[in-house]
Amino acid sequence: MKGKGGAPTAEGGIKIICENRKARHNYAIEDRIEAGLTLKGTEVKTLRDGKAHLQDAYAIFRSDELFLINSHIAPYTMGNRQNHEPTRTRKLLLHRAELDKLWGKMETRGYSLIPLKMYFKRGIAKVEL
Repeated sequence: MKGKGGAPTAEGGIKIICENRKARHNYAIEDRIEAGLTLKGTEVKTLRDGKAHLQDAYAIFRSDELFLINSHIAPYTMGNRQNHEPTRTRKLLLHRAELDKLWGKMETRGYSLIPLKMYFKRGIAKVEL
């Protein structure tokens, strides 16, 4: 199946940008959750080109909000001086009930939030934690 621009997509209109395959070996994955990302325009363009990786990335809570740390999105090649910083901290978008559930798990059991893959779902950038 082909998506926009001839890029291969999985079923359901999902175009995988990058995966963190080492996380599957280094961690015991108990639960998965899908979160949206707040991105700048040049970041979206770079993700459409597939130039990102999640190797040393993780998610943490800061004042009741969830943030993605150390995810690398390469600078946009056609960008100007307002291009984004490659490893900047990005806010993750979840409903309040989901955030509260994750906060409880992390606090009581000592879990870590590791991104497994980044993808486009119906044209919107998502991260699976």
